[in-house]
Amino acid sequence: MEMMGTTICAVRRNGKIAIAGDGQITMGQSVILKGTAKKVKRIFDDKVVIGFAGSVSDAISLSEKFEKMLQKYSGNLMRSAVELAELWRDDKLPRKLEAMMLVADKENLLIVSGSGEVIDPDGDACAIGSGGNYALAAARAMVKETDLSAKEIAYKALVIASELCVFTNNNIIVEEV
Repeated sequence: MEMMGTTICAVRRNGKIAIAGDGQITMGQSVILKGTAKKVKRIFDDKVVIGFAGSVSDAISLSEKFEKMLQKYSGNLMRSAVELAELWRDDKLPRKLEAMMLVADKENLLIVSGSGEVIDPDGDACAIGSGGNYALAAARAMVKETDLSAKEIAYKALVIASELCVFTNNNIIVEEV
């Protein structure tokens, strides 16, 4: 049975990027397996923050592959993401991973998929996962209409998503670069 259910939201504001994620892991459509999973973390000597969503094993695999690329390319976020995507395009990976990540360093914010896409999102907010659209709408409104920090907006967007999406809880972790 596939395990998933999460929301990850990233916000860029005033030279900072914050990524927030909830802690819920869901099995199927009706069972919460865990409410305190950590799906946002710092990697590469705390210089990069990632948040992942999707099938648990695929999300972990995707994040590990990305971290290896960061090591290989000395922390160059964009190059690491593109080189990871090329593994799928060159058929060097046997299957597509049912997962997505938001990755950020001080200059860049990217969406990376387990099927080989790398997207530089429009605007100052992006989100993935089951409650991603709720969090994205909330974050975009707050970016436009408030003076809140990136960290505050990312957190509040996750709170709003947790109130609307049954696959998202309010056990929220936020990391900022």
